[in-house]
Amino acid sequence: MKLIVGLGNPGKPYENTRHNIGFEVIDELSKRFNIPLSQAKFKGMFGAGLIKGEKVILLKPLTYMNLSGESIGAVMDYYDIAVDDLVVIYDDLDLPTGKIRLRQKGSAGGHNGIRSTIAHVGTQEFKRIRVGISRPQNGMAITDYVLGRFTKEEQLDMEKAVKKACDACEAWVDIPFLQVMNQFNQ
Repeated sequence: MKLIVGLGNPGKPYENTRHNIGFEVIDELSKRFNIPLSQAKFKGMFGAGLIKGEKVILLKPLTYMNLSGESIGAVMDYYDIAVDDLVVIYDDLDLPTGKIRLRQKGSAGGHNGIRSTIAHVGTQEFKRIRVGISRPQNGMAITDYVLGRFTKEEQLDMEKAVKKACDACEAWVDIPFLQVMNQFNQ
């Protein structure tokens, strides 16, 4: 069983913000593969279903970003999911808007959701799909920026990035993550 997690913050004020791009990828996967996120448990919303015959859980932690690991760890413990079968999707300030980058491991890099995930999973060695949101211009505070919405121009790039991240998740069901990285990190 594979666990695909998108990081974000729950609630209307956070919908469609830069920090919630992980939620958007999970919502798109839910639609694409008809896996409703209908279960509220483990401090998150999740659904289980099949992608290409492989059992998959889609998860949106509802703990707010900084405590995401609580939900991820609880799902992994309950379903006995190995860290090799986890991928986490989240926003990244250090990538250009709309670019995705896959990694097999790494530090939190200042991302509190990843810091929490590392703390609750017990390792930095889990798969990630980073979705670029760029850095703020004109001295805007990081918090205001990540909790802000995309411009119309950025929105088109982000829609493509969400689809590409979904394609990468779908590919991971069939082929090793290293091959998926080679395919999507171009």
